[in-house]
Amino acid sequence: MATANPIGAPRPPAMASPGYGKRSAPDQAPRRRDDFAHLPEREACIASYIDRLPDGAAIDTKTLAATLPAYGQQAVRSGLNALSHAGHLRRVREQVGEGRTQWVFRTYFSRTPRGDAWWACFLAGDVPDDVPNDTVDSPVAAAPRLPAEVHPDEEPPSRPARTARAARSAAYEALASLGRTDARLSLSAAECAALEELAAEWLARGVTQSDFARILTAGLPDVVHSPGALTRKRLIDKLPPEPVRTPQAAAPAAPRRLMECTGCRTPGRPEALPGGLCRPCRGDLPDGLLGPDEAEIHARVERLRAAVRAVR
Repeated sequence: MATANPIGAPRPPAMASPGYGKRSAPDQAPRRRDDFAHLPEREACIASYIDRLPDGAAIDTKTLAATLPAYGQQAVRSGLNALSHAGHLRRVREQVGEGRTQWVFRTYFSRTPRGDAWWACFLAGDVPDDVPNDTVDSPVAAAPRLPAEVHPDEEPPSRPARTARAARSAAYEALASLGRTDARLSLSAAECAALEELAAEWLARGVTQSDFARILTAGLPDVVHSPGALTRKRLIDKLPPEPVRTPQAAAPAAPRRLMECTGCRTPGRPEALPGGLCRPCRGDLPDGLLGPDEAEIHARVERLRAAVRAVR
Protein backbone atom coordinates (compact mmCIF):
# COMPACT_ATOMS: atom_id res chain seq x y z
CA MET A 1 0.00 0.00 0.00
CA ALA A 2 1.36 3.42 -0.95
CA THR A 3 2.42 5.60 1.94
CA ALA A 4 0.58 8.92 2.11
CA ASN A 5 2.57 12.13 2.17
CA PRO A 6 2.97 13.41 5.75
CA ILE A 7 1.09 16.54 6.66
CA GLY A 8 3.11 19.65 5.89
CA ALA A 9 5.57 17.91 3.55
CA PRO A 10 6.35 20.17 0.57
CA ARG A 11 4.85 18.97 -2.66
CA PRO A 12 7.08 18.83 -5.74
CA PRO A 13 6.36 21.69 -8.14
CA ALA A 14 4.15 21.02 -11.13
CA MET A 15 6.33 20.72 -14.21
CA ALA A 16 5.37 21.92 -17.67
CA SER A 17 5.68 19.81 -20.79
CA PRO A 18 9.30 19.20 -21.87
CA GLY A 19 10.74 22.37 -23.37
CA TYR A 20 8.06 24.63 -21.86
CA GLY A 21 7.67 26.45 -18.54
CA LYS A 22 10.05 28.61 -16.54
CA ARG A 23 13.50 29.53 -17.78
CA SER A 24 16.03 31.48 -15.70
CA ALA A 25 17.49 34.56 -17.33
CA PRO A 26 21.31 34.76 -17.39
CA ASP A 27 23.61 36.95 -15.29
CA GLN A 28 21.34 37.31 -12.28
CA ALA A 29 22.58 38.67 -8.99
CA PRO A 30 22.98 36.16 -6.13
CA ARG A 31 19.78 35.44 -4.20
CA ARG A 32 19.18 37.71 -1.18
CA ARG A 33 16.39 38.13 1.36
CA ASP A 34 15.41 41.57 0.03
CA ASP A 35 15.38 40.73 -3.69
CA PHE A 36 11.72 41.73 -4.02
CA ALA A 37 11.42 44.30 -1.23
CA HIS A 38 10.67 46.97 -3.85
CA LEU A 39 7.47 45.17 -4.90
CA PRO A 40 4.00 45.20 -3.29
CA GLU A 41 3.16 42.25 -1.06
CA ARG A 42 1.24 40.24 -3.67
CA GLU A 43 3.86 40.66 -6.41
CA ALA A 44 6.70 39.97 -3.96
CA CYS A 45 5.01 36.72 -2.86
CA ILE A 46 4.52 35.52 -6.43
CA ALA A 47 8.04 36.53 -7.46
CA SER A 48 9.62 34.81 -4.44
CA TYR A 49 7.77 31.59 -5.24
CA ILE A 50 8.71 31.64 -8.94
CA ASP A 51 12.34 32.41 -8.07
CA ARG A 52 12.61 29.20 -6.02
CA LEU A 53 11.14 27.01 -8.77
CA PRO A 54 13.44 24.97 -11.02
CA ASP A 55 13.64 25.54 -14.74
CA GLY A 56 10.83 23.77 -16.56
CA ALA A 57 8.28 24.35 -13.79
CA ALA A 58 4.78 25.37 -14.82
CA ILE A 59 4.14 29.03 -13.97
CA ASP A 60 0.93 29.64 -15.87
CA THR A 61 -1.87 31.52 -14.14
CA LYS A 62 -3.97 28.45 -13.32
CA THR A 63 -1.06 26.49 -11.83
CA LEU A 64 0.15 29.41 -9.72
CA ALA A 65 -3.35 30.13 -8.41
CA ALA A 66 -3.74 26.48 -7.37
CA THR A 67 -0.37 26.58 -5.59
CA LEU A 68 -0.79 29.98 -3.91
CA PRO A 69 -4.19 29.74 -2.18
CA ALA A 70 -4.10 33.36 -1.03
CA TYR A 71 -4.59 34.58 -4.61
CA GLY A 72 -7.09 33.63 -7.28
CA GLN A 73 -6.44 33.44 -10.98
CA GLN A 74 -7.32 37.09 -11.61
CA ALA A 75 -5.01 38.25 -8.81
CA VAL A 76 -2.20 36.05 -10.13
CA ARG A 77 -2.74 37.37 -13.65
CA SER A 78 -2.54 40.95 -12.42
CA GLY A 79 0.53 40.11 -10.36
CA LEU A 80 2.32 38.59 -13.36
CA ASN A 81 1.55 41.69 -15.41
CA ALA A 82 3.04 43.83 -12.66
CA LEU A 83 6.17 41.64 -12.50
CA SER A 84 6.55 41.95 -16.25
CA HIS A 85 6.26 45.74 -16.03
CA ALA A 86 8.87 45.74 -13.25
CA GLY A 87 11.31 43.86 -15.50
CA HIS A 88 11.30 40.47 -13.75
CA LEU A 89 9.79 38.29 -16.47
CA ARG A 90 8.94 38.03 -20.17
CA ARG A 91 6.78 35.49 -21.99
CA VAL A 92 8.46 34.20 -25.15
CA ARG A 93 7.80 31.93 -28.09
CA GLU A 94 11.04 30.18 -29.04
CA GLN A 95 12.04 27.88 -31.89
CA VAL A 96 13.80 24.68 -30.81
CA GLY A 97 14.70 21.29 -32.24
CA GLU A 98 16.65 20.21 -35.29
CA GLY A 99 16.19 22.74 -38.04
CA ARG A 100 14.38 25.08 -35.62
CA THR A 101 10.96 23.86 -36.67
CA GLN A 102 9.18 23.54 -33.31
CA TRP A 103 7.82 26.48 -31.34
CA VAL A 104 7.62 26.31 -27.55
CA PHE A 105 6.21 28.80 -25.06
CA ARG A 106 8.46 29.81 -22.18
CA THR A 107 8.53 32.40 -19.42
CA TYR A 108 11.95 33.84 -18.66
CA PHE A 109 12.31 35.02 -15.08
CA SER A 110 15.01 37.22 -13.55
CA ARG A 111 15.21 38.06 -9.87
CA THR A 112 17.33 41.02 -11.00
CA PRO A 113 14.94 43.52 -12.64
CA ARG A 114 15.86 44.19 -16.27
CA GLY A 115 14.96 47.05 -18.56
CA ASP A 116 13.41 46.84 -22.02
CA ALA A 117 16.81 47.32 -23.70
CA TRP A 118 18.29 44.32 -21.84
CA TRP A 119 15.35 42.07 -22.69
CA ALA A 120 15.47 43.14 -26.36
CA CYS A 121 19.17 42.19 -26.59
CA PHE A 122 18.54 38.91 -24.81
CA LEU A 123 15.74 37.95 -27.19
CA ALA A 124 18.07 38.77 -30.10
CA GLY A 125 20.55 36.22 -28.74
CA ASP A 126 23.06 38.59 -27.14
CA VAL A 127 23.42 40.20 -23.73
CA PRO A 128 26.30 42.67 -23.95
CA ASP A 129 27.68 44.05 -20.72
CA ASP A 130 27.17 47.68 -21.76
CA VAL A 131 23.37 47.44 -22.09
CA PRO A 132 21.88 49.32 -19.15
CA ASN A 133 19.10 47.81 -17.09
CA ASP A 134 17.38 51.25 -17.16
CA THR A 135 15.12 50.21 -14.30
CA VAL A 136 16.46 52.44 -11.55
CA ASP A 137 17.75 55.95 -12.00
CA SER A 138 20.22 56.51 -9.18
CA PRO A 139 21.26 60.16 -8.75
CA VAL A 140 24.23 58.95 -6.75
CA ALA A 141 25.48 56.69 -9.52
CA ALA A 142 24.84 59.32 -12.19
CA ALA A 143 26.64 62.14 -10.38
CA PRO A 144 30.00 63.08 -11.96
CA ARG A 145 33.05 62.15 -9.97
CA LEU A 146 34.92 65.26 -8.87
CA PRO A 147 38.70 65.31 -8.57
CA ALA A 148 40.03 64.95 -5.06
CA GLU A 149 40.96 68.20 -3.39
CA VAL A 150 44.59 68.73 -2.48
CA HIS A 151 45.53 71.00 0.38
CA PRO A 152 48.14 73.65 -0.51
CA ASP A 153 50.50 72.31 2.16
CA GLU A 154 50.10 68.72 1.02
CA GLU A 155 51.90 67.06 -1.83
CA PRO A 156 49.76 65.64 -4.60
CA PRO A 157 49.46 61.84 -4.57
CA SER A 158 52.37 60.26 -6.33
CA ARG A 159 51.76 58.35 -9.51
CA PRO A 160 52.90 54.77 -9.74
CA ALA A 161 56.40 54.55 -11.07
CA ARG A 162 56.73 53.44 -14.63
CA THR A 163 58.37 50.15 -15.35
CA ALA A 164 62.02 50.51 -16.18
CA ARG A 165 61.59 48.71 -19.50
CA ALA A 166 58.51 48.36 -21.66
CA ALA A 167 57.30 44.87 -22.38
CA ARG A 168 59.00 43.43 -25.45
CA SER A 169 57.08 41.69 -28.20
CA ALA A 170 57.40 38.00 -29.01
CA ALA A 171 59.11 38.91 -32.31
CA TYR A 172 61.71 41.00 -30.49
CA GLU A 173 62.35 38.15 -28.04
CA ALA A 174 62.74 35.69 -30.90
CA LEU A 175 65.38 37.88 -32.53
CA ALA A 176 67.21 38.43 -29.26
CA SER A 177 67.34 34.68 -28.66
CA LEU A 178 69.20 33.99 -31.92
CA GLY A 179 72.53 34.82 -30.30
CA ARG A 180 71.85 32.27 -27.57
CA THR A 181 71.24 29.60 -30.21
CA ASP A 182 74.28 30.57 -32.29
CA ALA A 183 76.67 33.33 -31.27
CA ARG A 184 77.29 34.24 -34.90
CA LEU A 185 73.81 35.81 -35.07
CA SER A 186 74.09 37.91 -31.91
CA LEU A 187 72.03 41.04 -32.66
CA SER A 188 72.12 44.44 -31.00
CA ALA A 189 69.03 46.08 -29.52
CA ALA A 190 68.83 48.44 -32.49
CA GLU A 191 69.01 45.52 -34.95
CA CYS A 192 66.29 43.63 -33.07
CA ALA A 193 64.04 46.69 -33.20
CA ALA A 194 64.72 47.20 -36.95
CA LEU A 195 63.94 43.57 -37.79
CA GLU A 196 61.00 43.18 -35.40
CA GLU A 197 58.33 43.68 -38.08
CA LEU A 198 59.84 41.01 -40.35
CA ALA A 199 60.09 38.54 -37.48
CA ALA A 200 56.49 39.26 -36.47
CA GLU A 201 55.35 38.11 -39.92
CA TRP A 202 57.06 34.75 -39.31
CA LEU A 203 55.26 34.28 -36.00
CA ALA A 204 51.98 35.36 -37.58
CA ARG A 205 52.36 32.48 -40.05
CA GLY A 206 52.50 29.93 -37.26
CA VAL A 207 56.28 29.57 -36.78
CA THR A 208 57.23 28.86 -33.17
CA GLN A 209 60.18 30.61 -31.54
CA SER A 210 62.19 27.37 -31.45
CA ASP A 211 61.60 26.74 -35.18
CA PHE A 212 62.37 30.41 -35.84
CA ALA A 213 65.83 30.06 -34.26
CA ARG A 214 66.51 26.69 -35.89
CA ILE A 215 65.69 27.87 -39.43
CA LEU A 216 67.63 31.15 -39.24
CA THR A 217 70.77 29.63 -37.69
CA ALA A 218 70.94 26.59 -39.97
CA GLY A 219 73.84 26.54 -42.48
CA LEU A 220 75.58 29.71 -41.32
CA PRO A 221 79.01 30.53 -42.83
CA ASP A 222 82.03 30.03 -40.59
CA VAL A 223 82.44 33.78 -40.14
CA VAL A 224 79.55 36.25 -40.09
CA HIS A 225 80.74 39.83 -40.52
CA SER A 226 77.28 41.52 -40.32
CA PRO A 227 74.74 39.55 -38.26
CA GLY A 228 72.01 42.16 -38.79
CA ALA A 229 72.31 42.21 -42.58
CA LEU A 230 72.48 38.42 -42.82
CA THR A 231 69.45 38.02 -40.53
CA ARG A 232 67.45 40.50 -42.62
CA LYS A 233 68.29 38.61 -45.83
CA ARG A 234 67.32 35.28 -44.29
CA LEU A 235 64.06 36.69 -42.86
CA ILE A 236 63.08 37.76 -46.38
CA ASP A 237 64.41 34.80 -48.37
CA LYS A 238 63.28 32.02 -46.00
CA LEU A 239 59.84 33.48 -45.15
CA PRO A 240 57.48 30.46 -44.94
CA PRO A 241 54.24 30.43 -46.93
CA GLU A 242 51.01 31.52 -45.33
CA PRO A 243 49.24 28.61 -43.63
CA VAL A 244 46.26 27.05 -45.34
CA ARG A 245 43.12 28.47 -43.77
CA THR A 246 40.72 25.68 -42.94
CA PRO A 247 37.10 26.83 -43.04
CA GLN A 248 35.72 27.14 -39.56
CA ALA A 249 32.43 25.58 -38.70
CA ALA A 250 29.69 28.13 -38.64
CA ALA A 251 28.59 29.12 -35.18
CA PRO A 252 25.17 27.81 -34.26
CA ALA A 253 22.48 30.33 -35.01
CA ALA A 254 20.97 32.11 -32.06
CA PRO A 255 17.54 30.74 -31.15
CA ARG A 256 14.69 32.66 -32.69
CA ARG A 257 12.61 34.21 -29.95
CA LEU A 258 9.37 36.15 -30.24
CA MET A 259 8.08 38.12 -27.27
CA GLU A 260 4.49 37.77 -26.13
CA CYS A 261 2.36 40.08 -24.04
CA THR A 262 2.38 38.78 -20.47
CA GLY A 263 -1.30 39.58 -20.07
CA CYS A 264 -2.95 38.31 -23.27
CA ARG A 265 -0.07 36.47 -25.03
CA THR A 266 -0.34 38.63 -28.15
CA PRO A 267 3.00 38.30 -30.00
CA GLY A 268 4.96 41.37 -30.98
CA ARG A 269 8.38 42.97 -31.29
CA PRO A 270 10.07 44.08 -28.04
CA GLU A 271 9.67 47.77 -28.89
CA ALA A 272 5.92 47.22 -29.31
CA LEU A 273 5.65 45.57 -25.87
CA PRO A 274 7.30 47.92 -23.36
CA GLY A 275 7.31 46.28 -19.97
CA GLY A 276 6.29 43.06 -21.73
CA LEU A 277 2.70 44.31 -22.15
CA CYS A 278 0.65 45.34 -25.19
CA ARG A 279 -1.26 48.62 -25.30
CA PRO A 280 -4.63 47.20 -24.16
CA CYS A 281 -3.04 45.39 -21.21
CA ARG A 282 -1.21 48.59 -20.25
CA GLY A 283 -4.50 50.49 -20.43
CA ASP A 284 -2.95 52.72 -23.07
CA LEU A 285 -5.86 52.93 -25.51
CA PRO A 286 -7.27 55.92 -27.39
CA ASP A 287 -10.58 57.20 -26.10
CA GLY A 288 -12.38 55.92 -29.19
CA LEU A 289 -11.33 52.33 -28.46
CA LEU A 290 -12.36 52.23 -24.84
CA GLY A 291 -16.03 51.53 -25.68
CA PRO A 292 -19.13 53.17 -24.20
CA ASP A 293 -19.25 54.11 -20.55
CA GLU A 294 -21.70 52.61 -18.05
CA ALA A 295 -24.39 55.26 -18.57
CA GLU A 296 -24.36 54.73 -22.33
CA ILE A 297 -24.68 50.97 -21.88
CA HIS A 298 -27.75 51.37 -19.63
CA ALA A 299 -29.30 53.79 -22.12
CA ARG A 300 -28.85 51.32 -24.96
CA VAL A 301 -30.39 48.52 -22.92
CA GLU A 302 -33.44 50.66 -22.12
CA ARG A 303 -33.89 51.52 -25.80
CA LEU A 304 -33.77 47.82 -26.70
CA ARG A 305 -36.36 46.98 -24.02
CA ALA A 306 -38.62 49.75 -25.24
CA ALA A 307 -38.36 48.44 -28.80
CA VAL A 308 -39.28 44.92 -27.66
CA ARG A 309 -42.32 46.20 -25.72
CA ALA A 310 -43.51 48.20 -28.72
CA VAL A 311 -43.42 45.07 -30.91
CA ARG A 312 -45.52 43.15 -28.42
